[in-house]
Amino acid sequence: MTIQATTAEQPVSSSMRLVRWANLAFMLYVLLVAVSVVSGGFKLAVGEQAKTLFEFASHPIAGLMIGLVATSLIQSSSTVTSIIVGLVAGGLPVETAIPMVMGANIGTTLTNTLVSLGHARCNEEFRRAFASATVHDFFNLLAVAIFLPLEMMFGLLDKISAWLVSPLMHTGDLSMKGMDFMKALTSPGVNLIKAPLADMGTMGGALMIAIGIGLIFVSITAMGKLMRGLMVGRAREILQNAIGRGPMHGIASGTLVTILVQSSSTTTSLMVPLVGTGVLKVRDVYPFTLGANIGTCITALLAATAVTGEFAVFALQIALVHLAFNVLATLLIFGTPFLRELPLKGAFFLGDLGTKSKTAVGAYIALVFLVIPGSILALTA
Repeated sequence: MTIQATTAEQPVSSSMRLVRWANLAFMLYVLLVAVSVVSGGFKLAVGEQAKTLFEFASHPIAGLMIGLVATSLIQSSSTVTSIIVGLVAGGLPVETAIPMVMGANIGTTLTNTLVSLGHARCNEEFRRAFASATVHDFFNLLAVAIFLPLEMMFGLLDKISAWLVSPLMHTGDLSMKGMDFMKALTSPGVNLIKAPLADMGTMGGALMIAIGIGLIFVSITAMGKLMRGLMVGRAREILQNAIGRGPMHGIASGTLVTILVQSSSTTTSLMVPLVGTGVLKVRDVYPFTLGANIGTCITALLAATAVTGEFAVFALQIALVHLAFNVLATLLIFGTPFLRELPLKGAFFLGDLGTKSKTAVGAYIALVFLVIPGSILALTA
């Protein structure tokens, strides 16, 4: 009976995996449709008034804060960057969107910082866990402190990303001819949402944006859960084999695992309890965190493939900005011994401070993710 029961369970398990893969494919399709819906809604709602709407975010610091606050609230840089891809596809200038992408990188660090609070009852565990979480914060803050001024002065990321997409740019026609098949693929889903709203003008466009953003959030959340269920064994194997074997292994494994689970918040949060309990050291997970920054860029790149038409090349360009920013930050900061140590020193300082005063921990989180960005947005408004 036992043998029969065991053999009977195997097909069920295989069937469930097949269903999960099918659901994953469907959610990827929903993501692609959602980005197109945001793009179409943005064009419908804004029309010729785009310049007025963009004035608020035209200052790079304001754009940075918008990306930071949005990601802190949604708890997903993948979702926010996918929304930004949709907005650029609808006409948001790339140079306006670049600081938003940088802000999303900072905002995503809130998740693992909150996870570290679970170790607050034991001072020694909390010291390690909080340092493990905030090394991500300090690295991304340092990256923005270096690259935002360079972007404001020289348009560094704008130029690099434009060069990367230049093979897709045709003389007198900025389009992505090679990806026109995506329009045929996503049109049924987009038309299903657009048809009842198209005659409502600006209100219809606003509803399309809201629906698109909701679908992006749902699809990315579902994809993350499905991928964690499908890849958990393989991801754990990668972690066990790679963490602590050296910086390059750490960066590579962080990139790969984040691509698999579609969430840098998830992969970096997984590291916090391992460091808190003493299984790993902060210095071990530091490179893994940088790999997670790079791996999370895959979602925006996938979203950009859904875009066709006039601004398609710019949608891909802003997705490549995200990738270029994280790769260059890793090469510059981690590749320079002096700069490499700064996030670690900041994290260790905060870890020690956190064991002495939990109020200081609350003040740090409130200042970085709420008070400072909120104040800057209020002033720029």
